[in-house]
Amino acid sequence: MQSEIPIETNPNLFRIDNHLNNLVQKIELLNYVNPINIEQEKRNFFSSKYNVNPNFKYRKIDFNPHKLQQELFSQDIDSILDDDSRAFYQDVIYDYSGLIQCIEAIGQGRKFYYNSLKSFGTPTQKDVENAQFILHFKDEEFNQEMFPVFNVDEAEAYFREFVKRYDFELKIKPSTKLAAAAMVLNNSQTLLLKKNHRFSANQLKVLANHEIGVHLVTTFNGLNQSLKIFHNGFPNNVETQEGLAVFSEYMSDCLTLHRLKELAYRVIAADSLHKGFNFCDTFDLLHNQYKLNREESYNISLRAHRGGGFTKDYMYLTGLKKVYDYYHANNNMDVLLAGKVSIENAHIVSKWQENGLAQDIRYRNDAFNSNKNSNATLNFILQHLK
Repeated sequence: MQSEIPIETNPNLFRIDNHLNNLVQKIELLNYVNPINIEQEKRNFFSSKYNVNPNFKYRKIDFNPHKLQQELFSQDIDSILDDDSRAFYQDVIYDYSGLIQCIEAIGQGRKFYYNSLKSFGTPTQKDVENAQFILHFKDEEFNQEMFPVFNVDEAEAYFREFVKRYDFELKIKPSTKLAAAAMVLNNSQTLLLKKNHRFSANQLKVLANHEIGVHLVTTFNGLNQSLKIFHNGFPNNVETQEGLAVFSEYMSDCLTLHRLKELAYRVIAADSLHKGFNFCDTFDLLHNQYKLNREESYNISLRAHRGGGFTKDYMYLTGLKKVYDYYHANNNMDVLLAGKVSIENAHIVSKWQENGLAQDIRYRNDAFNSNKNSNATLNFILQHLK
């Protein structure tokens, strides 16, 4: 177990970290932003010949956002003596405050979009150009591994086998309320799987390396730390966490050009929000201009428009490039797996580890041990992204 000495010498840091932990348990944005009527609205949209915007419904918020904001800002941050740690926790409070505002505005159109912008930003011109660069590459031959043949029970069996390399317990639940094929709930350490989805062999490998190899590894490493912020999430951790997760797909040789193009289309969809596009407009852009099939066009449009305009999706590509560059600069990957941390705050993790305020990681990602990627096109693309 961790020594008590760091707590005794930094009582205010641990007290505030603990208070924040009690406050932020319910701020799991993805829990609220995924519509509860995805399948029904998809049927309506297709039968309207893509002409009627979906009317998404969302689960009710089970906390008082205003009260939570007040409690967040009442923390005595100035009592933290270390300058870096004090500045960090100040950022933490602003970050969580932004997420509460996002949750509060879900389903309120532009109001949600502006809060999403504040928390996640929007693609820059460079990001859009990177996406277009990827989309210029000719599609690869469709191979056997890409056929969607596995049902949710077979997928669950695959993940249970994959997770045997770790000693943490994996909870798996099927769900009909997912915008993705799978998703990790950090607070309950649960892997949700889309109930009526058919998985391909490649997608099972992708999801295992992405959801278990990174998202669950950082969840359980975070739970192992003395400071609860490692589990609850650093400011701007989404870009790093998704970047690590896609990089894990790349290193384990299951990232495909098709998948990379999917991430590029997400950037295009997020950018369409900034141009004022509604759901039908974004779908039209992907389906009719980019010639993407209607299923994928719908799913990517859904991800971008849920809540009222959710920009987060462009970060998978920007995060991948940042993590790729970080790895190739011979930086320590373990620091990024210590919890829900961000590249921007990697120095804080290292400093805390030196001071005994943070522990070395317990779980690693095997994919990061050696580069097994065999796709030369992906190498070329990742080296040449701006």
